Amino acid sequence: MRIALVSEHASPLAVLGGVDAGGQNVHVAALAQALAQLGNEVVVHTRREASHLPRRVELCPGVVVDHIDAGPPRPVTKDSLLPFMGDFAGDLHRAWLLERPDVVHAHFWMSGRASLQAARPLGIPVVQTLHALGVVKRRHQGPKDTSPPERLAMEEQIVRRVDHIVATCSDEVFELLRMGAEASRVSVVPCGVDLELFTPRGPVEERDPRRRRLVVVSRLVERKGIGNVITALADVADTDLVVAGGAPKAELADDAEYRRLAALAAEYGVADRVEFRGRVDRGDLPALFRSADAVVCVPWYEPFGIVPLEAMACGVPVVASAVGGLVDTVVDGVTGVLVPARQPARLAEALGELLDAPDVLRALGAAGARRARNRYGWLRVASLTTETYRKLAGSRQGVRGGVSW
Repeated sequence: MRIALVSEHASPLAVLGGVDAGGQNVHVAALAQALAQLGNEVVVHTRREASHLPRRVELCPGVVVDHIDAGPPRPVTKDSLLPFMGDFAGDLHRAWLLERPDVVHAHFWMSGRASLQAARPLGIPVVQTLHALGVVKRRHQGPKDTSPPERLAMEEQIVRRVDHIVATCSDEVFELLRMGAEASRVSVVPCGVDLELFTPRGPVEERDPRRRRLVVVSRLVERKGIGNVITALADVADTDLVVAGGAPKAELADDAEYRRLAALAAEYGVADRVEFRGRVDRGDLPALFRSADAVVCVPWYEPFGIVPLEAMACGVPVVASAVGGLVDTVVDGVTGVLVPARQPARLAEALGELLDAPDVLRALGAAGARRARNRYGWLRVASLTTETYRKLAGSRQGVRGGVSW
C-alpha cells in the first residue's frame, strides 16, 4: 500500500527530549519503518522546522520524510501551530493530487484537522491516532493547559468525521465514545518497542553497588510526575534517583521545570541523591535502564507511555501510576507495580516494599521482558495497523466533500 503518515509537530527525525519531542516522534518513526518492512511505501509529512532541511529526506528504504512549509521554518511549540494548519493542509492536498496515497494516517489532533481538509475532497480514507486527548489534558491540568481554546471542539469533530480511529489503549476508547465516536470505527493497537535496541542482555551503566537505584526517563514537564518521585524518595532510604531527559545537561539551568525540581529535591533533603542527567542519547538508554533496580513512571495522566515498555523490554520492573495506557502495559504484580497518581506517600510505600525484595524484582523484570517481546514488537503493531488500512481501502473510498472548521 501507499501510506501517508501525517505528524505535524513530531518529526521522526527530531532529537528526543525537548518539550514537544517525545513518544510521538518515536511512534511515528518506528511505525513508518515497520510498515515499510512489511512492503508498504510510506511518506511521513511533518512541518519544516529549519530552513536548511531538504523538502524530502529518506528515513530508511521505503520511508520518506516530507517537510512542509507551514509557518516559520524554526521550532514552534505545538500549542502555537494551529494558525498554520490551513497552509499545512493546502500543501498536503497538492501533494496528494500528484501522488495519491491509499490511506492517510493522522497523528495528533492538528494533523487530523489538516488531513481531513486535504484528503476529504479527494475521497482518501483518513485514519486518526490522537496520542493525547484535549479533554483529558484539561481535566488534569485545568488552567495550566496551554492548548488552543479551539482544541476540544475540533477534536470532537475529528473523531466524528474520520473513517477510523486507532486508539493506543483501552482507556482511550471510553473517552472517544463519550466524545461521540462510533464504536465500530474504533480499534485498539498499542504503541510498540524496539526489541533489537531494548533487550535484557547488554552493557550496564556503572553504579555504586552499595546503593539502590531508581531511574526516571521523561521530558521535564510537571504533569510527568517527577516531583512526586522526588518527594517519595525522602522516605526511601539508601536509594539514588537518576532523572534523564530535558535539555542537554549543560543547558538544564535555563529550564524552569528543572529549577523547580532541583529546589524540591533540596527542600526534601534528597538533593545529594538525585542526579539530573539531562538529555540522554537513545542508544544509551538500554544501559541506563539495566542499571536500575526499578524504572519509575508516574505521570498524572498518560495516553500510552513508551518508557515503561522500553524498561520492560530490558528486563527491568516498572513502578507506574495507574492511568491511561500504563494500565494496559504494566500488569500489576506481574511486570511491575501500579500506584495511584499524585500520591507520593503511596509511591514511597510501594518502592520501599519492592526494593526490599530482590527476588520479586527479578521475577517482575523477567515477566516484563516476556510481555514486551510477545505483544509489543513494532512489526506486530504495524501488521495490526495495516489490517485497519486494508479494510478501509478494500471496503470503500473515504467520504468525499469539503470540510469546514
